[in-house]
Order: sequence, then structure tokens, then C-alpha cells
Amino acid sequence: MSSDELLDVEKVAEELGVHVDTVRKWIREKQLRAVKLGRRGGYRIRRSDLDAFLRKRETIQDSDDNP
Repeated sequence: MSSDELLDVEKVAEELGVHVDTVRKWIREKQLRAVKLGRRGGYRIRRSDLDAFLRKRETIQDSDDNP
């Protein structure tokens, strides 16, 4: 898979096992980078941005588990 691959919100939600509204919330809160396509085109997330988001959350979780 290319790091430039663009994923839609539904695909990201499916891969992570979360609701699409959760993915949109992460985008609104600027936790997950996304590209907005037009007024009704929705968001697309680069695979590399999703990977970076997951690495950051993994680091946060590891820090929380080890006081």
C-alpha cells in the first residue's frame, strides 16, 4: 500500500472498528489530518496520516499504562 493512498472516512472507520462519526470527530478536533473535497465530497485521509495518528495514540496509551 502506498503512503499516498487516500481513504474515505468509512474505510478508516471500518479498519479501526469505530463509527464514522468518531473519525469525523477526530478530523474536526485536528487529531487526524484529512483533505476536504469540495462542499459535499467528504474527507479523504492519506494512509501516511492515518499511520501517524495511530503511532501517536499508541505512544499516548503506552505512557498512560506506565506511570
